[in-house]
Amino acid sequence: MAAESATTRLSRLLTMVPWLMHRQGIDIEQAARELDVTPEQVEADLNLLFVCGTPGHMPDDLIEAEWDSGKVFVGNADTIARPLRLGVDEALALIVGLRTLAAVPGLGARDAIDRALAKLIDAAGDVSAASERVRITTGDSSQTAWLADARQAIADKRRLRLRYLVAARDESTERDVDPMRVVLMDDHWYLEGWCHRAEDVRMFRLDRIETLEVLDQDGTPPAQAQPRQLGDSVFSPGSDAVPVTLELQPQASWVVDYYPVDAVDRADDGTLTTTLRTTDMHWVRQLVWRLGGAARVVEPAQLRESVDRGAREALAAYGG
Repeated sequence: MAAESATTRLSRLLTMVPWLMHRQGIDIEQAARELDVTPEQVEADLNLLFVCGTPGHMPDDLIEAEWDSGKVFVGNADTIARPLRLGVDEALALIVGLRTLAAVPGLGARDAIDRALAKLIDAAGDVSAASERVRITTGDSSQTAWLADARQAIADKRRLRLRYLVAARDESTERDVDPMRVVLMDDHWYLEGWCHRAEDVRMFRLDRIETLEVLDQDGTPPAQAQPRQLGDSVFSPGSDAVPVTLELQPQASWVVDYYPVDAVDRADDGTLTTTLRTTDMHWVRQLVWRLGGAARVVEPAQLRESVDRGAREALAAYGG
């Protein structure tokens, strides 16, 4: 049996406490059946609740749990047992957020969103009218259209033809892509798919797509096309990525927060030495040039020489 995640257990405990508070003396076997867990799991949860409570960690701050007689009694948990009550600002924020979510093209589970929105508006009463004055844009009209077309192409297993702006090289390329999924990361929509130009899985930012055409051609990705493990960022270097070591002055320390790096060493003067991995040296050169004297390539030597040569050529162009 797979190990239970901490999130799953926490969710069950937050449900269990108010449920048991309103069923004092329930038989532990019946509680297990109702909660769809084993009696042993109920006992384990009660053992955990017994050492939980509000800050202070004094006896009066802890949840009381008793089950020695086979009957479950829970006390000193009134705060958790109280129904959730939203403030006006919280309710309005949820209403605006749900309306924005409902406007996303091709979104599934729209009925659930509509039901939740209707309940919130009904509960908020007259104050919900204020939400009508707030509008959140989810991108320009072309990006919204690309999102709808990409979702439909995924559903219909149709290939896409893109004209895509590669920002690092400031050039547009045409690509045929077998779409796999669309994801929202770092406030941007991305299309992930098998790129026939690169013969690999690639991520395409929707706001950098210049044209998009759905082809009347099968777009089923090949067997070797696997979605990336995104984590907290869309940046995920492949197995052929080359390590690049950079030395960063304090004013360029934001680089280690913005890009995924393997390691960071901080000197006493605040200088950072970090390593990142990439298959595209062009954008690294542009990054170092943009940072001016606040960044220096330590290795590989070929990249360091290329950055130095490009900087000298730029200086010569200004007559320096």
